[in-house]
Amino acid sequence: MHIYKFKLLSDSNEDFVRDIEIKATQTFEDFHRIISECINLNGKELASFHICDQKWNKLKEITLLDMLNEEELEEESKPFEETFTMKNSHIKDFISEPHQRLVYEYDFLNMKTFFIELQSVSKQKNDGSYPKCTYSKGDLSQEPTPGDIAETDEELTEQLLKDFNDLLDDTYDYKADSDEGIY
Repeated sequence: MHIYKFKLLSDSNEDFVRDIEIKATQTFEDFHRIISECINLNGKELASFHICDQKWNKLKEITLLDMLNEEELEEESKPFEETFTMKNSHIKDFISEPHQRLVYEYDFLNMKTFFIELQSVSKQKNDGSYPKCTYSKGDLSQEPTPGDIAETDEELTEQLLKDFNDLLDDTYDYKADSDEGIY
């Protein structure tokens, strides 16, 4: 059994590095899970691997979900591009060159891009558990998620309304809980 060792780099933090070892017979879905786990991503967002050439040009895409529907497959006017899904795609079937390069894109609405390169292929020496992260350095810069922004917006709105009400109270000597209004 062969073990593939990959180095993973982030496009947003040059100090970010992960080394991941995975069995040749495991799937890209296994690869996706270990990446999500060792980077602390929730793993529930859409993601894709792209098999690349040595200049990082994308050649093939391996998606988390099958993105084609039956209508698209039936349309003859469009050229058919073969698609691959992570759960049905084994690492050994796509990694054929020394220093093979891949791009991993995670969460298309809040895109995180990672550059992956095959470092080595070796024979499995023990019955250890795979895939696994064997080296970890640096963290991703945490950008706020849409949920964080909505929560912050809600808090800000509440604070602004409170400040506005306080200003009204001070300016017009008006109390919100009284029966009197501003005339």
